[in-house]
Amino acid sequence: MEYILYTIDCPNCKILENKLKEKGINYEDCKDIDIMEEKGYVHLPILSVGGTDYNFNNAMKYIEGVIK
Repeated sequence: MEYILYTIDCPNCKILENKLKEKGINYEDCKDIDIMEEKGYVHLPILSVGGTDYNFNNAMKYIEGVIK
């Protein structure tokens, strides 16, 4: 499964990044504002899991196994 974290290093971005590391989930991070604008992302962070995008709250639930 491919994980991409779209981040601008905001506080929530850091929390999500730390949670991914804590759970041992390997991910790529994307800090390219142009790519994020192309995708229409307004609020960050966004975690893309195999092409499915999760906002911060749902990404945290996904990592904890609440959302599959």
